This record gives sequence, C-alpha cells and structure tokens, in this order.
Amino acid sequence: MFRLWAKIFENNRMISDTCVMDESVDTRTHKVFRAIEKACNQFDLSVPVWLDKNIADFKRLSKTRFNQDNFIESVSFDYLEIQVIEED
Repeated sequence: MFRLWAKIFENNRMISDTCVMDESVDTRTHKVFRAIEKACNQFDLSVPVWLDKNIADFKRLSKTRFNQDNFIESVSFDYLEIQVIEED
C-alpha cells in the first residue's frame, strides 16, 4: 500500500489535510503524481509545478513543500506540504 499525506499550512499552522491511498501495482512516480492530483482535487487546487528544489527534497526526504511559486493561480495559504508515509 502507498499513502501520501498532504497538508496545507497558513501562519505555521495546519489548516487542512488529507491522506491519499493507492493500492495499484504501478511505479512510485506514477503513484506520487496520482496522489498529488487527488489531494489537489480535494483541496480544490491546481496541481503544483515541480521545481528542482522540490525534486531534490522529495528524493532525499520523501517530503517537499509547494509555495506560491509552484502554483499558476494565486493561493490563499503559505504552502502545501506532501509526505509519503507508507510504501510497500
């Protein structure tokens, strides 16, 4: 099972979160992108753009933060944090 935890922060406080599960037999990359898309749909957000910093953080920690620079439209929070909390 694969689980990704997505959290929205504003003023250093978590204001919303969701956990997305994926039980498919697919690559980790596909599972991550699918989970981010599902989380963003639940939060009514556009899917963020991955920058080099996000890729490096995610490879190293299985966690990264997306701020206003990662979104095409304006967002009303400080950042969206994603973290892989379970992998098979």
